[in-house]
Amino acid sequence: MTARHQGPTRRGLIAGAGGAAAGAALWPAPVFAEGAARTRVAVLGGGVSGLSAAQELAERGYAVTVHEYYDVLGGKARSMDVPGTGTGGRAPLPGEHGFRFFPGFYRNLPDTMRRIPYRDQPGGVRANLRNATEELFARQEGRPDLHFPLRRATTPPRAGDLTTTWLRDEITAALDTGTRLPAHEVAYFANRLLVHLASCDARREGEWEAVPWWDFIRAGDFSEEYRTLLGIGQTRNLVATRAQEASTRTVGRVIIEALILWGLLGRGLDGPDADIDRVLNAPTTEAWIDPWRAHLASLGVEFAFSSDVREILYDEGTGRVTGVRVTDPDGGGERVVTADHYVQAMPVEHARPTWGPALRAVDPQLARCDRLRTDWMTGIMFYVRRPVPLVHGHVNCLDSPWAVTAIGQAQFWDGRDFAADYGDGRAADCISTIVSEWDIPGILYGKTARECTREEIVEECWAQLKDGVNDSGRALVEDSDRLSWFMDPAVTGLGGPSPRNREPLFIHPTGTWHNRPTARTAVPNLFLAGDYVRTDVDLATMEGANESARRAVNALLDQDGSDAERCRIWELYRPPELEPLKRVDETRFRLGLPNTFDLG
Repeated sequence: MTARHQGPTRRGLIAGAGGAAAGAALWPAPVFAEGAARTRVAVLGGGVSGLSAAQELAERGYAVTVHEYYDVLGGKARSMDVPGTGTGGRAPLPGEHGFRFFPGFYRNLPDTMRRIPYRDQPGGVRANLRNATEELFARQEGRPDLHFPLRRATTPPRAGDLTTTWLRDEITAALDTGTRLPAHEVAYFANRLLVHLASCDARREGEWEAVPWWDFIRAGDFSEEYRTLLGIGQTRNLVATRAQEASTRTVGRVIIEALILWGLLGRGLDGPDADIDRVLNAPTTEAWIDPWRAHLASLGVEFAFSSDVREILYDEGTGRVTGVRVTDPDGGGERVVTADHYVQAMPVEHARPTWGPALRAVDPQLARCDRLRTDWMTGIMFYVRRPVPLVHGHVNCLDSPWAVTAIGQAQFWDGRDFAADYGDGRAADCISTIVSEWDIPGILYGKTARECTREEIVEECWAQLKDGVNDSGRALVEDSDRLSWFMDPAVTGLGGPSPRNREPLFIHPTGTWHNRPTARTAVPNLFLAGDYVRTDVDLATMEGANESARRAVNALLDQDGSDAERCRIWELYRPPELEPLKRVDETRFRLGLPNTFDLG
């Protein structure tokens, strides 16, 4: 057993960390007596969950080493240089796995970002976030686009005024004004939202977790417009899960309630300066990951790169993890990493193969992870000659068969001149797109994305983007604008028989919640972090990754008998006005009765 750990407490060291000037109240590196033994923690994975865990542990005095597969940090969140593109003293063009956005309901991750210094900037790297003010739901020719404002309400309902009648009227008015849905479809959808809003936790987990969003809103019974806008557009295009499979609990709680409804009402957001949608003011690694690495290093965190975790070594005699078998990514240089505790912060598809039969037997939740699923959600960057004014926010191409979404990035990179700072001076902007549907034929070649070559995917994505944003008499995106492109290098083998994606996205079909593991395992010195770990946010997001890391660190502190202050965990906003309805629904659910508002 590890000796009880005496760590520094957060109180006093970061007083006021949640305030606007938190950047001036960062954690100093802990000071220890010379020769004092420190509890060693191996963090397996250098993505958002791994770096979040490393920061929380280092702030509490643990000796942390992060073991990362690549030679860079940040996981799917990182940006990367496009090879051979920087000339004349400019930085290379920035590429990425897919654009990052930071919804206003994120509160755990921004708390971490506040404590990462960035120059002399109050608020640390969190102050690098910029509000996006609008989303464009782009439609094909002949269908009107929907420009949806993403600003919190300037006159939100007062405490106590948030009634079901008020909510129904507001939802109905918004859909009546912004869409061409028939009145009976609008009324039905508004009622279904009331059903979910008034459902108790037990019903959400026991009933709605098993019901696909498509069935919950009866998408198959209504118009194509209803299916596209309220079914597919809220699931496949946003979280890479088909509406016919996506858990109603997850879509309802996170996408509809936390992101859209409470965000528009200004409730449960990350401070008074946060709107619904936020992005960074520079490439992710430049604005966030590199400062994070520097800060962690100042706290004493060490990094071991090119570390491919092959096996968690579990000893049945002691019931503990005794080490981790690691190789280089090419399979050479095998070695065993040892520590007192292990935080496995790897994506589920890479963590599962490392758990042997004995480890799976001692903790059945590990075996249940075999039922968790991933899918592809991959980024393509288009570098263009002029700033492209798509919208001051994200574009959702609703009719795109490949569920294309996009954002023009340079407009948010204040203080930077794209052409002067990146590439060879010709590119003035980057249109960053994501392809989320890989199994439906496209509009150019009649092939699915998995069947296409890399070049065909690029041309198809460009064509679907133009099909969405270019209307009659107006061309926001033109072929003459395009200079070059970059596609996520994690996708390989395209055009061949076995395309592969090393960095897929964890998805949320029905039943997923019951198969997600907790951060604490049955092995006393093994803890799990990652967006697949059970968290309150219940969605594959950077917020979920950060929350899982906080839960893993708290479990480790409990196991270690540490007196260090536990990580604070923010959960999704719960409007107090609806709690009485949920208590009524608890009784009805126990009695086998439907929700009060459920008319079928």
